[in-house]
Amino acid sequence: QVQLVESGGGLVQAGNSLRVSCAASGRAASSTTMGWFRQAPGKVREFVAAIDWSGGSTYYADDLKGRFTISRDNAKNTVYLRMNSLKPEDTAVYYCAASPARWGDRTVGNFAYWGQGTQVTVSS
Repeated sequence: QVQLVESGGGLVQAGNSLRVSCAASGRAASSTTMGWFRQAPGKVREFVAAIDWSGGSTYYADDLKGRFTISRDNAKNTVYLRMNSLKPEDTAVYYCAASPARWGDRTVGNFAYWGQGTQVTVSS
């Protein structure tokens, strides 16, 4: 079991940066792949990024790579998503997820654990 709690969302102006965090707890918290998804109003939840248990490997949504960076600190059981050059279209609820069915998975239904989400709003 893995429990996930996101934090760090808020209102930010376009062009600025924001880092959201996901605190994980549970037996598998430091040994499982973790990821971020987002869901904008009226849209389906979409994959953002994922990182392996060691923090040594990552994969991203193609259109966000280079602007978003995922990282983790296993000593703190926390995963981060750093978002740079934010745009109004990045406005969404950002969800932390864990334990995909396989490495490289980007499918919502294949991640076993989810947090409650944190709202990120980017103003123009």
